[in-house]
Amino acid sequence: MQQIRIHQIPVGFVPLQQNQPQQLVDRFKRQYQYLRLSITDVCNFKCNYCLPNGYQPQSSKPSFLQLNEIRRLINGFAAMGTEKVRITGGEPTLRKDFTRIIETVRANDKIKKIALTTNGYRMAKSVAEWRAAGLDAINVSVDSLDPKMFHQITGENLFHQVMDGIDKAFEAGYQQIKVNSVLMKGLNDKDFAAFLAWIKDRPIEMRFIELMQTGEMDRFFDRHHLSGSVLMEQLLQNGWQLQNRAMTDGPAKVLKHPDYQGAIGLIMPYSKDFCADCNRLRVSAKGQLHLCLFGEEGVELRDLLQQDWQQAPLQARLFSALQQKREHHYLHQGDSGVRPHLASIGG
Repeated sequence: MQQIRIHQIPVGFVPLQQNQPQQLVDRFKRQYQYLRLSITDVCNFKCNYCLPNGYQPQSSKPSFLQLNEIRRLINGFAAMGTEKVRITGGEPTLRKDFTRIIETVRANDKIKKIALTTNGYRMAKSVAEWRAAGLDAINVSVDSLDPKMFHQITGENLFHQVMDGIDKAFEAGYQQIKVNSVLMKGLNDKDFAAFLAWIKDRPIEMRFIELMQTGEMDRFFDRHHLSGSVLMEQLLQNGWQLQNRAMTDGPAKVLKHPDYQGAIGLIMPYSKDFCADCNRLRVSAKGQLHLCLFGEEGVELRDLLQQDWQQAPLQARLFSALQQKREHHYLHQGDSGVRPHLASIGG
């Protein structure tokens, strides 16, 4: 008689029901194909709009997601439709295993694009290695083309090192680099024209991010906030043309001009219907799912990243949590949620 094998089901295993949706879709029919994965909340810059006092370590040593946990997390998201992963921080390249993290994400063939957001301080040294590991795209922060203003905003005198890193990225084979800048009234708003001149003959998408209000930065916001709609109006009046948005693109409204090799991206969280086509979820460096940059405390995932058999309950928790996602944030009402600063979950 043929022996029948009985597989023991681990305690706590909750299988997905046959009719349970397999895709990351919320109750407003928005589909989430884009994951922003923070791998550390440590940053070595002291940007005045984010961490003006520098990174403040917690009293207990932080324990960030490890490679096997990252692998299981990516597998769970990819099985539910995620196609793009952006690796964020803090400053993600501070991790000694950063290249291995890229390789871990790349190992899942359902992930079509891996991107990085960085302050750029390690690019000159390591960008070729990252590309070889499978990194597809880079966003680097440059808040001013004036080295003195760059130093004033970031707290670090590393302007030339970051610019050298951008050059090295092109040499490594990247066809386009995205550069992030938070334009602020009374600080670097005068750099707007210089940035436009800089991208005229270079394949750089210059992304201007509207200053956002957070719990610790109310006075700073009131003093320096510059509406993105002002920049949009100026660009449209000067021949820039709004482009169509791809499914896995971030929130930037991208504009191009026939006389410019580069492009402009505007991220305007205070604009009407900003959340209508939201397609991204966030996971913190310690394994919490965040449904919105300006929102709740987070949903614990790490307990379901310990064993390979936990994929089904992980996906069930992701889907269940997503059904609680709000239709929009409340920034326009002055409610920035519980977030003290953006570095805490990767911006």
